[in-house]
Amino acid sequence: MNEPQQPNGPAIVCENASKLFLDGAVTAFHKLDLAVRARETLCIVGPSGCGKTTLLRCMAGLAALSAGRLAVDGAPVHGPPAGVAMVFQHFCLLPWKTVYDNAAFGLALAGIPATTIRARVSHYLDLVGLAGFERNYPYQLSGGMQQRVGLVRALAVNPSILLMDEPFASLDAQTREILQEELLRIMDRAEERKTMVFITHSIDEALLLGDRVAVMSARPGRIKEIIDLPFGRPRDVEAVRADPLYAQLRAHIWHELKTARPAAAAAA
Repeated sequence: MNEPQQPNGPAIVCENASKLFLDGAVTAFHKLDLAVRARETLCIVGPSGCGKTTLLRCMAGLAALSAGRLAVDGAPVHGPPAGVAMVFQHFCLLPWKTVYDNAAFGLALAGIPATTIRARVSHYLDLVGLAGFERNYPYQLSGGMQQRVGLVRALAVNPSILLMDEPFASLDAQTREILQEELLRIMDRAEERKTMVFITHSIDEALLLGDRVAVMSARPGRIKEIIDLPFGRPRDVEAVRADPLYAQLRAHIWHELKTARPAAAAAA
């Protein structure tokens, strides 16, 4: 296997970050510290309800911290930062728009010239295997194809940071593995490499996609541990799974997740 990529400076920094809901009755995460390196893929795993998605929404500027500091590329986040795109668990496609128009939506909103939109959208539709489906509507696509459109919509705006909120969770196992490999193939291209924060409940997905894995504790969430993965890039999925360290890391992360759950949940 290739050597793992070298650490870079932080693209996203959370310091002493907290998020409360319902006038403070519910704390999603509390005094959380995290630094995401530029051009790395950081996968975040944790028990349900530990604040993973809320943390990602704060990074995207879709929710504000209750306390602490959050900066993207050195600038405090007070709204959606420039250069950040998000892919959601649910496809969030506009049913009345074609594949092409859904994929071009962000570019059109930004006032990008039509010729540039055509070039970018066509490039990414071809990259994810959707060339020829430009005139189709979401209802005519499978779930995996719809999520590919969502990925193209995010990539087409050429973000420096890509936030992924369990984007493959609602797909069947076979489609999920196919899209994991396609995402790896895209992100391993030097010209496509971005900073990516990927939320997942799947330890295997985190090990396959990530450069590091952050394990969160139960709500109120904190970063319990960050694990550097020894798997290099470009990444071969079969080689990763065959590596003896894969099973060891999987067992370790599973142990950390089990001990991260509240006592009542662990005993259930």
